[in-house]
Amino acid sequence: MAEQSCLVSNDWICGEYLSTRGQELVDATLQHIGITLASVAIGLLVAFPLALLARARRSVRGPVLGLTTVFYAIPSLAMFSLLVPVLGLSVSVVVTGLVLYSLTILVRNILAGLAAVPEEAREAARGMGYGPVRLLFGVELPLALPALMAGLRIATVSTVSLTTIGSIIGYGGLGNLVLGGLRSYFKAEVLTASVLCVLLAIVADVALLLLQRLLTPWTRTPRRRAPRVGAAQSPAGEAVA
Repeated sequence: MAEQSCLVSNDWICGEYLSTRGQELVDATLQHIGITLASVAIGLLVAFPLALLARARRSVRGPVLGLTTVFYAIPSLAMFSLLVPVLGLSVSVVVTGLVLYSLTILVRNILAGLAAVPEEAREAARGMGYGPVRLLFGVELPLALPALMAGLRIATVSTVSLTTIGSIIGYGGLGNLVLGGLRSYFKAEVLTASVLCVLLAIVADVALLLLQRLLTPWTRTPRRRAPRVGAAQSPAGEAVA
C-alpha cells in the first residue's frame, strides 16, 4: 500500500512541501530580508540626525521623543491603513510604517549612547584640536557604539517580526505564506514560514552582536590566565614563576 503524501494528510511537518514549494519560500524570505534591511537602514538614517538635533536643542528633545513614542504606540494594522491612502498599495507602506516604528528605539539609544560618553574624553579631544564634527565621529560615536548597536539589534528583531503584518497588503515576506496558510488551513506552510521568520530574527541578532564585538574590542573582558599546575603562589594568591 502506497504511503500517503504528507501534503494530502496536511501534516505540520512535511518534507514534500519544502521540495515542491522551495522557490516560493526563497522568494518570500528574500522579500522579508529586503523589507527589513531597507526599513532599518532608512530608520537609522532618519534617527541619527533627529537624535543629534534633540541633543543640541533641549526645546526640541521633548517633541522628538514624544512624537516617536506616539508612532510606536499606533497598532500596526492602523498604521498601515493610515499610510495606504497616501502611498497606495505598495511596499512603501510597509517600509514607511516600519521606519516610524524603529525611530523611538533608535533615537533613544543614540541619545543614551552619546550621553554616556565621559566628559573627560571630550575635553581631551578638544584639547587636541578636535572640532565638533571630528569630535562626534572620532570620539563620541565610537564610545557610544555599544548603546547604539543594542538599539539597532532591538529595532532589527522587532522589524523582522512586524514585517509579517505587511501581508495584509501583499508585502509581508514570510507573513504572506503564514496568512495564506491560515486561510487555507495549510499546516506545513504556516509552520515552515513561522520557523523561517524566527530563524531570520535569530540570525540577524547574532550577526549584529558579532559586528558589535568586532567594532568595540575595548568592551571585551580580558580572560585571566590560570596559574600553571604546580606553580608556587605568593601570599596574595598570585602565581610565582
